[in-house]
Amino acid sequence: MQNFDYVTPTRLIFGKGVVEQLPEVMRQYGKRILLTYGGGSIKKIGLYDKVKTLLSDFEIVELSGIQPNPKYDPSVLDGVKLCKEHDVDVILSVGGGSVLDCSKAIAAGAKYDGDPWDLISYKVKAQAALPIVDIITLAATGSEYDCGGVISRTETNDKIGYLDPLLYPVVSFLDPTYTFTVSRKQTAAGCADAMNHIMEQYFCEDSTLLNDGFMEAALKSLMVNTRKCLENPEDYTARAEMMLDCTYGCNGIYSLGNSPSGWPCHGMEHALSAYYDITHGEGLAIITPRWMKHILSEKTVDRFVKYGVNVFGIDPNLDRFDIADRAIEETYQFFASIGIPMHLKEVGIDESRIDEMAHHVAENEGLENAWAPLTEKDIADIFRASL
Repeated sequence: MQNFDYVTPTRLIFGKGVVEQLPEVMRQYGKRILLTYGGGSIKKIGLYDKVKTLLSDFEIVELSGIQPNPKYDPSVLDGVKLCKEHDVDVILSVGGGSVLDCSKAIAAGAKYDGDPWDLISYKVKAQAALPIVDIITLAATGSEYDCGGVISRTETNDKIGYLDPLLYPVVSFLDPTYTFTVSRKQTAAGCADAMNHIMEQYFCEDSTLLNDGFMEAALKSLMVNTRKCLENPEDYTARAEMMLDCTYGCNGIYSLGNSPSGWPCHGMEHALSAYYDITHGEGLAIITPRWMKHILSEKTVDRFVKYGVNVFGIDPNLDRFDIADRAIEETYQFFASIGIPMHLKEVGIDESRIDEMAHHVAENEGLENAWAPLTEKDIADIFRASL
């Protein structure tokens, strides 16, 4: 078991109707609020009006239109400008993980006098950040329980995972009923995102029975409950368990003491969604089984055996490589069964920029140090196998 130093300072408030506690929570952090949200879904479900009513005694400045794969320009820059102009005390993020990721970058940038990209690109370490409260409306990224976010800079095709302990939300409100209206596409993509978060921690050199059990149970829970959510979008129990699976998936609790894996699928997918702005979870679902097949070897096969036996119930008496192949196929078929397009061409990506993207990943993601090291050629081969 590896050494670790771990803290999760976020307060989780979970369940039906918990947003009623919003005023008493927000009062702890100030009166001037930057309210961040996306394309308007929170208005359709009545959450926007609910928040404005609950916070009628507060001063609220709004930043709307935050997109999936949130953009440095305009969203982060606009948010930082609003925070400074209005002397904002606290950010309230209402929506999915992209809104919250963007809000985290804004929170750090609002306390920095230079170009906020200095912080996101790790040129400069943040010394302070605004507190962040969030109301999550999509089960997917787990950003509500971690200290990171992913920000895209369109002009350079960069998509960077920005991590800083200052960026943990102080409070996250998790009401599964706000996910009832999430589309089939986004429900499935959220499941794929969370499953890959877990797999990125599972496939590693050094692990424990405890962590393996946590992660195997979470993967099975996600698969079972996602199917239930797709069959009945208002199944509260399924939505609630799926939401908690996603919340735990990315804050490190599943892999305390494990060795790092390098998160290779995220490293590769970041290029796909930076260059083509595709849905992150769909990109991960497409890449993951091809990555698995590419790295299967004498070194990695036993990990795939454990995954196949404990997650999919494959007969442990079969040949090791047969079990591994079946586990990879089961992974592929599950994603396909919940409606995810399983080829890059289906999401608008062709051969033309494969080598360019592979070079970008090889230069920027450090995957030569992953659990199963990947060269630029390996990355390009995985992309081509995914077409």
